[in-house]
Amino acid sequence: MNPVAFKIFGIEIMWYGILIAIGVVLGAILALREAERIGIGEDNLIDLLLYAIPLALIGARIYYVAFTWDYFKQNPKEILNFRGGGLAIHGAIIASIIVAIVFSRKRNLDFWKIADVCAPSLALGQAIGRWGNYINQEAYGIPTDLPWGIIIDGVKVHPTFLYESIGDFLIFLFLIWYRRNKSKVSGEVFLLYLILYSSIRFFIEGLRTDSLMVGPLRVAQLVSIIGIIIPLIYFNIRRKSKK
Repeated sequence: MNPVAFKIFGIEIMWYGILIAIGVVLGAILALREAERIGIGEDNLIDLLLYAIPLALIGARIYYVAFTWDYFKQNPKEILNFRGGGLAIHGAIIASIIVAIVFSRKRNLDFWKIADVCAPSLALGQAIGRWGNYINQEAYGIPTDLPWGIIIDGVKVHPTFLYESIGDFLIFLFLIWYRRNKSKVSGEVFLLYLILYSSIRFFIEGLRTDSLMVGPLRVAQLVSIIGIIIPLIYFNIRRKSKK
């Protein structure tokens, strides 16, 4: 597929951006319904999203630039070229968490309840957004002979974007079910999101060929390990404190 969906007044509108926007809109609708149901209020969540969405994009860019600094220090003008590619989901997640913590304190709201409201939406948005990688022919894996491999530049490779998209969608379904049937303490849904996403990302990252690196180490795998251990600790602490 052509990465460009269409043009408006000569400006190229990319499929990747459209898919991200769709993921954001669907996730926002889902979160707004849940916020109203548990009494947080739609107005509070809308205000949060107005801060979190743009700052998440900035966080995703800062994260990517930080771990590819050797290139950007030679090309500083490209730092602000968001359309040129280079967004990292871990940066977006970190920025969103910081924004939600600050916002909840300012509004005297329970951060953990807000996080539980937003967690399934994050997973759903990621599941949709990953298809932008397919259209851009990026975020693919190492060569494979498996029948579901895709052809990139004449080579059959792992469709790692697809693995993550499926994984994210399954996480989304599980979190919705867990929130309705099993959640006992606020924060559990969000912490499970971090644990589950970090787990699938750790293994999928090992198949990718475009990982951000720190020396010989894959940054996403290091962050994923942290994203498993710390939430697991918090999960157990919050459950014990509730008892």
